[in-house]
Amino acid sequence: MELPDLDGTKAAAGNRKHLAMLERLSKRTAAPSAGSPEASPVAAFLSRFAAAKAAAGSALSACRSSPDDAAASLAAASSAVDDLERLVAEASHSLPPYELRSALAAVSDLRAAHKLAASEVRPKKSFSFRNKSKTPKSPLPDPPALPQPPPEQPKLDPDAILPGFGFRSRNGATLVKDLRAANEKDGDFTLADLVSCEVYLKGKCRALYIHKLRDCRVFIGPVFGSVLIEDVERCTFVMAAHQIRIHEARETDFYLRVRSRPIIEDCSGVRFAPHALKYEGIEEDLRDSGLAEDTGNWANVDDFKWLRAVQSPNWCLVPEEERLPIVDISEVQEQEDCK
Repeated sequence: MELPDLDGTKAAAGNRKHLAMLERLSKRTAAPSAGSPEASPVAAFLSRFAAAKAAAGSALSACRSSPDDAAASLAAASSAVDDLERLVAEASHSLPPYELRSALAAVSDLRAAHKLAASEVRPKKSFSFRNKSKTPKSPLPDPPALPQPPPEQPKLDPDAILPGFGFRSRNGATLVKDLRAANEKDGDFTLADLVSCEVYLKGKCRALYIHKLRDCRVFIGPVFGSVLIEDVERCTFVMAAHQIRIHEARETDFYLRVRSRPIIEDCSGVRFAPHALKYEGIEEDLRDSGLAEDTGNWANVDDFKWLRAVQSPNWCLVPEEERLPIVDISEVQEQEDCK
């Protein structure tokens, strides 16, 4: 299978290693007898994962081969990587730990490659802008061209890297959304650049992206895919999801119901406790999302940056006497529209 054209020897070596791992696992899972309970699910996942990974790689290659349509190519690549991530999330509860970690690492590599491809668009545009500025001696075409590049820059990064509609760039606000009544229900949702905000989301969504929150309290209905959390500090999150991955969290509490083991990376002072959210209709939303059962995985945290046999110092459980009581948000009314 052809690997995506990723920049950097490290990313290329990582993808070659992951492909070799997939081939070995595929042969290994084909060997057991039909009566083996793990052979069929793992082999089926490897087959689907390889196809989805190839699709994501092709989409990333298209970002370079079609520079004139960079925004559309980046959006398509982001969607392909999202699909791959959702595939891993859906299968996470049935995969052995090694296969799950390897698949997550491959998704992370593709996500990093996508961010790199998005960043490469900017130098090309700024270079084009400089070429125009080098010809001030020619009559008047140059001054009108000055304001055009800046509006295009912000469109690429948020849409490509933080997909979905949501709440962005708020300070001291109470943000409420009933996803059951939204036109974009069951889609992706993003929380980004929030400071000292209270966030209440009723209903379910497909995936949740959280980036750069400070001193916030966030109460989220079921997520039937994955939750990606990055760069949060002094926050409280109450949520249920199939997969939750947390990167660069500090002094933050997580009240979770999760199908697979939560994953943390580059975190410190994070604490975990059982799910503590209630609103009218949440039981139905949890059932529809495949999260009706509490697996107890909220307490089984994997710290990917702590490989020793002893307990990681980066996380702990919230003492029972300090835990939140069940938070009922049934009466919280929508106050602001998403943008």
